[in-house]
Amino acid sequence: MKADLIELYDVKGMRSSGKWADSLEVIAGEDTVKLIGEEYSQQLETGRQAGRFPPIADIKKWIIDKGVFNSALQTISLSSLAFLIARKIAKNGWKRERFGGVELIITIVTDERIQKIINEVGNAKIIQVSSEIMTLINELETA
Repeated sequence: MKADLIELYDVKGMRSSGKWADSLEVIAGEDTVKLIGEEYSQQLETGRQAGRFPPIADIKKWIIDKGVFNSALQTISLSSLAFLIARKIAKNGWKRERFGGVELIITIVTDERIQKIINEVGNAKIIQVSSEIMTLINELETA
């Protein structure tokens, strides 16, 4: 899933710094697996509602990483441009569908795919337990 998320992220043209893709991490426990990433993953998926200023430092970094405002930076400072963008987002929100499309995460992380993984892990666990039972039976027979 992680590799597929990163591939779709790139196909949709969503990469700027690459921080989001680099942050994706698979954490496997004995009976659990988690795929975690940046806090702003939800905004990548659905956009951002109006009402609050986004972090201006993050907007500045995005401006530099994405490089789409290079010509604008010849007439306005980075701080001013970041403030204007943040103010517009705070006032109007940010609609993801206008910038590379939506459905990044829900295209990859589907109920069907999760069920398939659960089934595969379940089958592997059944084989493991069966093998352990057969080993115990063999040990009992030889004892």
